[in-house]
Amino acid sequence: MDRGPANITEAEWAVLEVLWDKGPATVRQLTGVLYPKGGPSEYATVHKLLERLDGKDCVRRERREGVIVFEASRPRDDVVGEQFETLIDKMNGGSLQPLLSTLVRNRRVTADELRELLALVEQLDAKRKKKR
Repeated sequence: MDRGPANITEAEWAVLEVLWDKGPATVRQLTGVLYPKGGPSEYATVHKLLERLDGKDCVRRERREGVIVFEASRPRDDVVGEQFETLIDKMNGGSLQPLLSTLVRNRRVTADELRELLALVEQLDAKRKKKR
């Protein structure tokens, strides 16, 4: 049963980013990266975040040499894509156009970025035409 990552919080994202960037880690290792001067309460926080991410099927745990090691169970692009789809559905009734228009206007997209976007659109359009 694929539950998918429902509403990942900023703190959960921070944990996932470390796992994606650095690979499998223990709670202690993650705490050291996320809270370098942290103590027992930060350790407990990271442990709780990992439990929540496990419940969202975003991490998996494995016992290695007597220690539990966590790793991201899903690729970054998959999780980002699902979160983006949720945002589109929530804010624009499933339409991507208003969201993209707002991003282009408000984020000051450069000419090079616009050219890349146009090239991507043309590429996707060509693929769709071939499928017909």
